[in-house]
Amino acid sequence: MSETISDIFIIGGGVNGCGIARDAAGRGLSVTLVEQGDLASGTSSASTKLFHGGLRYLEYFEFRLVKEALREREVLLGMMPHISWPMRFVLPLSKDMRFDAETPASRLLAGLMPWMKGRRPSWLIRLGLFFYDHMGGRKVLAATQALKLVGAVEGAVLDARFERAFEYSDVWVDDARLVSLNARDAAERGASILTRATFVNAERIGGLWRITVARNGTQEQYLSRALVNAAGPWVAQALSHVSTDMRGQIRLVRGSHIVVPKLYDHDKCYFLQGEDGRICFLIPYEDDFTLIGTTDAEHGAADEKPEVSAREQTYLIDFVNGYLRTEITTADIVWSYSGVRPLQDDGQASASAATRDYELRLERADAALLTVFGGKITTYRKLSEAAVDLLVPASRAWTKGVALPGGNFELADKHALEEQAAVKYPFLEARTVRRLVRSYGLDVFDMLGDCKAVEDLGAGLSTAEVEWLVAREFAQNAEDILWRRSKLGLHMPAEGVAALEAYLAAR
Repeated sequence: MSETISDIFIIGGGVNGCGIARDAAGRGLSVTLVEQGDLASGTSSASTKLFHGGLRYLEYFEFRLVKEALREREVLLGMMPHISWPMRFVLPLSKDMRFDAETPASRLLAGLMPWMKGRRPSWLIRLGLFFYDHMGGRKVLAATQALKLVGAVEGAVLDARFERAFEYSDVWVDDARLVSLNARDAAERGASILTRATFVNAERIGGLWRITVARNGTQEQYLSRALVNAAGPWVAQALSHVSTDMRGQIRLVRGSHIVVPKLYDHDKCYFLQGEDGRICFLIPYEDDFTLIGTTDAEHGAADEKPEVSAREQTYLIDFVNGYLRTEITTADIVWSYSGVRPLQDDGQASASAATRDYELRLERADAALLTVFGGKITTYRKLSEAAVDLLVPASRAWTKGVALPGGNFELADKHALEEQAAVKYPFLEARTVRRLVRSYGLDVFDMLGDCKAVEDLGAGLSTAEVEWLVAREFAQNAEDILWRRSKLGLHMPAEGVAALEAYLAAR
């Protein structure tokens, strides 16, 4: 058993667990975090990769959640201008668009205006966008505007029947890098981050938690004054191995995405409304692709690997083909991914109606237990701050406006930073420079130092970057590097993957 007593022991290396670790370590608390796989290897690397308020949540009257998320968009953008940036969303208008029949807004309007027959009129969408623009104290992001699609670049990819649209702002984020940078910052502030370490059980002993962890083929024990269950889809499973009366019901909802070759040549996204009341995004992805998603499907068990079903693929293809001028097929799919959202079970009939809000449930007893239910990536910092406030009320919150590693520069300076890196490292291709700045920000110059050349393993991945990821960001194998610390797996040829695996084995 470790003789060291942590102030806080965290189960789960997703965005909430790593966010709590960073916040707590920055307040001077001793922190240990365990993650059964790689950081962000579950839900946190399988999102739609947006900091957004959740425009459709307005129809569910989730006003508190939307307001908090809208306020956070610009806070987070300022903290991590390398891995996040503003994006404009084009919302085409059509008379065929309908509400999800289960939304409170749909039911209310069905009673007040039955002649609308469940349709979303453009004036109502514009009203929703007005609230979206003004609920969160927007300062940096551009406001909503009307857009004529006929003859415009935004209309070229769409069927000719779409003549008008609204355009609004949200924020893109590299979700998996968000997690690894929070973990790195937590570690640099003193936290112990243990990956490939499985939580076994925890019991209260003499005012402390005694926690058993399986790691490197053996069982290890740790002591802590407080235990945080941020296990995401495994939150209920983890609770069953803790000496507590706390129990919680969560709803596992699978969100699936597909990636196809680039569908259009501009950098805006599309917010598409379905006749079934659901929505779908088209998002520029990794320079050469378009990301399409997402679905809401019930998922069986946390240990069941989430995979995009054939039915979900067909649903997404059919959805976007209702908008596209040139249709695509399932044969165009080059990659897909799926993640399980651990939502609060609020009794809603459909998965899409289940709340995306979070709950922090605290059991003090003689050693505190805090369990995280639900949540979304945009509110991770506020959730983390609230969690540590509950555990240590006398401590002082600090994360608002404090940059993640590499992000201590202004958003407006990103292009100048790319130019500076291109001048210092002229041997790198322009797209590699752009990727490195958008992944590491100012840390590019520490990573590459005074290199005059790099050993390229393929797709712009150098041995210098690999060494950085292993030493600083907890990466251990090729999958960690190619699919979470980066998305170079989309570009890397088979020989490059083999070269990376050989390099890691040799080191």
